[in-house]
Amino acid sequence: MATTAITKDTFSSTIDSNDVVLVDFWAGWCGPCMRFAPIYEEASERHDDVVFAKVDTEDQQELSAGLEITSIPTLMAFRGGYLVFRQAGLLQGKQLDELIDQVKALDPEELKKQSEAQKA
Repeated sequence: MATTAITKDTFSSTIDSNDVVLVDFWAGWCGPCMRFAPIYEEASERHDDVVFAKVDTEDQQELSAGLEITSIPTLMAFRGGYLVFRQAGLLQGKQLDELIDQVKALDPEELKKQSEAQKA
C-alpha cells in the first residue's frame, strides 16, 4: 500500500473510516522529513492493513495549525479513531514497525471506554 495525501477536508473521514491510520506531517524543505519519507513508504508496503497518510504542512497550514504541529516531521497514530501516539522527530524502520505493532495491539473498545471515562 502506498502513502496517501490528506487535507483538512479528508483528515477526519480518513481517521474515522479506517482502523489504524498513521499520519506523517512533513514539508519539502525539511531535511529530516525527506530522510523519513522512504522509511515511511517502505513501511506502507509491509503493513497493507494500515493507512499511511501524509500532510504537507506548507499546503495544509490550517490543518497543521489546528493540530498544533510545531515541529516536523511529526507522526500521529490513530486506532479506531482515537489518537494513541504523537511524536515529533525521525523514526527508523525498526522503530516504526514496532510502533505499528503496538498500535495494532491496542483494543479499540478499551480506548472507547477510556475516552468516555475522561469525558465524565
